[in-house]
Amino acid sequence: MKFPGQRKSKHYFPVKNRDPLLAQLTQQPQHIPTHVSGIDQTLVDIEAKVADELLHRYELPKGNSTLIDDDKAHKLYNELKQSNLICDEFAGGTIGNTVHNYSILADDRSVLFGVMSNNIEVGSYAYRYLCNTSSKVDLNYLQPVDGPIGRCFTLISECGERTFAISKGSMDKLTPEFINKEIVQSSSALVLTAYLMRASGGDQIGAAALKAIEYAKAADVPVVLTLGTRFLIEEDPLWWRDFIKQNVTILAMNEDEGEALTGFRDPLSASDAALEWCDLVLTTAGPLGLYMAGYTEDSEKRETSHTLLPGVIPEFNRYEFSRPKLKSDCDTPLKVFAHIAPYMGGPDIIRNTNGAGDGALAALLHDLASNTYHKANVPGSSKHKRDGLCYSSFSQVCKYANRVAYEVLAQHSPRLSRGLPEREDSLEEAYWER
Repeated sequence: MKFPGQRKSKHYFPVKNRDPLLAQLTQQPQHIPTHVSGIDQTLVDIEAKVADELLHRYELPKGNSTLIDDDKAHKLYNELKQSNLICDEFAGGTIGNTVHNYSILADDRSVLFGVMSNNIEVGSYAYRYLCNTSSKVDLNYLQPVDGPIGRCFTLISECGERTFAISKGSMDKLTPEFINKEIVQSSSALVLTAYLMRASGGDQIGAAALKAIEYAKAADVPVVLTLGTRFLIEEDPLWWRDFIKQNVTILAMNEDEGEALTGFRDPLSASDAALEWCDLVLTTAGPLGLYMAGYTEDSEKRETSHTLLPGVIPEFNRYEFSRPKLKSDCDTPLKVFAHIAPYMGGPDIIRNTNGAGDGALAALLHDLASNTYHKANVPGSSKHKRDGLCYSSFSQVCKYANRVAYEVLAQHSPRLSRGLPEREDSLEEAYWER
């Protein structure tokens, strides 16, 4: 596993320089591997620039998200293809994006649960999904289904407004029997999206998610939930609060989803409120950057050397050099908050806003899994005398997540094609030293 983020100091993780001749005389310890697992609605994102006339003809309200049936999706796709209107086609799905990005960053294994078309033709949606997913993502546990996987059409009008047409296909057909208990319980984390819980018409992906949560909780595997969209949360925020309180360890959201869940527009207030239901919160706030909120043991708190920041909680980042912990592991829990502005002010040209939050969450998962990996392979390290949820501090995880989100914003695809550069191509090397 690659070490998360860039550091100026040398970390043994867990690598030692050994004399190659002496190495032959001693038995080398075998590294204990780790992985993260996730459940997703497997779908392909299809982006096209269209005229308003096409939206009217397909009865797609401009600026809204509409579910369409397979026949209409097939007809729409063929028209876009024949008219050369399609700009890009990418493997999609918020958890698919997240575990792919995790595997790219960590150069390590992740496991995806979902469905895949039984018969795959070259050039088909399923084919494109497989082609655009890292080989480090283990797809051997996907459930075979008859019919297409999901398709999400992003139709961009001349004015720049985005209209979404979603064809479910068979993406919600995952059943609880295809959730592998051993895989889930040996994971560093189980990652889910709120979209899984809105399945209807007899589809069982929601039941499959609940089964995976049951396995994870039984083995003390952290459950990570990303909220996905504010429209889903604001339908019944009280239900989601109870669900998070009962099942979720780490919550990822943006400022709109945070407002729908907590009622607070301010992302710091929303993050603070969400800590009543979970142990760690990652909130992306667009041009404001991103926030983290969580707990640490009061006796282990570490004060920041950065400028203390104003906000609804004065000087809220005072202890951002502390490591996140589970609230239940703290004798005297202390709330800790951290914030970072967009890396280099954000890209000069934002090529894609889809997936930036997924990239930030992948960075957090990388740091969390690194803690598990390091603890298994270097159990005597002073790092693990006191259990932490992550390997790094709130501040360092913020920087790493922020840097990965920038990389996604600066490219067309919501999925990373490579990890972060070994050396930054700018004068912002000081970013990692702050």
